[in-house]
Amino acid sequence: MKKLKLAAAALCLCFLFTAAYAANANPGGQSDPLVTLSYLNGNFTSQVKTMVDQTVTQRRAEMEQSLKNILSGSGGAVTNPNTGSGIFTVVTLAQGQSLVGQVGCEVMLRIGTASCVSEDSVGLIDTTSGNVLGNGQALAVNHLYMVTIEPRSVKATSGTVKVLARGPYSIQ
Repeated sequence: MKKLKLAAAALCLCFLFTAAYAANANPGGQSDPLVTLSYLNGNFTSQVKTMVDQTVTQRRAEMEQSLKNILSGSGGAVTNPNTGSGIFTVVTLAQGQSLVGQVGCEVMLRIGTASCVSEDSVGLIDTTSGNVLGNGQALAVNHLYMVTIEPRSVKATSGTVKVLARGPYSIQ
């Protein structure tokens, strides 16, 4: 009988130690990486919201600064938002401004006058007529031009110039 009492006491002691350990355990902590619904609804969701809010705030500030630079005219280069989309964009240039195209950029003069700017005799390719437009030569209205060598640009020579542009370019 004494052995039975000793075994029952040892068993009770084991249950007590197990219960104490379970009560002190930190589920979902670093030592026990259990993901619970309360963790997802609490900590994780608030962390994700904070990261999203920071990213949105940063992007908004960048866009506001870019818009301020564009409106003030001191923004330097303005980049085409539709690069690679295959969509023509209407671009308005003031006299003296230039549309600097990268290889593959297509430009069509719609309103006003503009000239080709290049470092050598080969400027823009006139895909409408099949000719090469050299440095300083005027663009023809409704002709489609392509940039095949960088740097090549179209410089506005009248008050307001409107062109259609497709592909990578910047305004300077």
